[in-house]
Amino acid sequence: SIDAMIWVSVFIAFIAVSSSSEDEGLIGGLYCGRENCYDVLGVDRDVTKAELGKAYRKLARKYHPDRNKDGKEAEERFLQVANAYEILKDEDARRDYDYMLDNPEEYYSHYYRYYRRRMAPKVDVRVVIAGVVTVVSIFQYLHRAWRYRDAVRYLLEQPKYRNKAYEVAASRGLMDNIRRRKRPKEEIKSEEEVILREILEETVDIKGGYSKPSLTDVLWVQILLSPYYAFKYFQWVVVWYWKYRVKGLEYEDEDRTYLTRKALKLTRTQWESVGMDKQVDYVKKRLWIAENQTAFVKEQEEEARVKNASSSKFRRYRRFMKNYEPGPVMEAE
Repeated sequence: SIDAMIWVSVFIAFIAVSSSSEDEGLIGGLYCGRENCYDVLGVDRDVTKAELGKAYRKLARKYHPDRNKDGKEAEERFLQVANAYEILKDEDARRDYDYMLDNPEEYYSHYYRYYRRRMAPKVDVRVVIAGVVTVVSIFQYLHRAWRYRDAVRYLLEQPKYRNKAYEVAASRGLMDNIRRRKRPKEEIKSEEEVILREILEETVDIKGGYSKPSLTDVLWVQILLSPYYAFKYFQWVVVWYWKYRVKGLEYEDEDRTYLTRKALKLTRTQWESVGMDKQVDYVKKRLWIAENQTAFVKEQEEEARVKNASSSKFRRYRRFMKNYEPGPVMEAE
């Protein structure tokens, strides 16, 4: 982690300079080293930001390498001036530096503050999180849109759905409007495909992972609406407890469906794929009651046993297991 890296850097830097003494609160390796950043720029500690910038520009022009091409000392001085200005122009860094000057005995604290600021990410973490959530949300929506288009394209290839869509389009007179105008067959066919696709999207309700994309399904909207969802859930729990625990009322149809789905451990998508007839049958069995659920499980197991007994594939499997059942030697191995 970043904090671990900071403490390692603090330890190494502290060992490296621990043998030297600190003068006037100055610590080697931190900020301006053995020199006072204010003295480097020739200003007092109460200097304003405008005065600080003015002093820096004056010294930068004086020691700039372009004006001192043969001066090694001038180049080093220019770097010291630039470093001092970078420290003092930043309010947080300047506050830490002033604290070091006033409290020179707090070695570890000064090292930690200095290296934490240097090694901390320059970008606000909140901005990074917002960017990641945005990218995920965009990908989420585009992926759902692609799957939905793929599902509609599949339905168009099925004669059952294609013929129904064609009948709806013909009843609305959409196909006649296309064929009245004389155009190439390819263009007419392309327009027919567009119309059939629109009819399918309008009339067929695709559920599950291939359903039509909605903005309410993306991560950003889910996060923004999470307080509303939490309130609705809390409201639902209170109403449920009041109606069925306190007042002892009979479960309503919607609540019976919910209890049945939970008893069968089915998601909403899985429940919708069961079919209306089976849904009604399951609800009638009152599977949320433990005894009914146990009887239902035994019934399902018996149906599966009878189905397997009449299956030629299952009988071949049983014969294979009987003829090639492992012997004592193989079991020992």
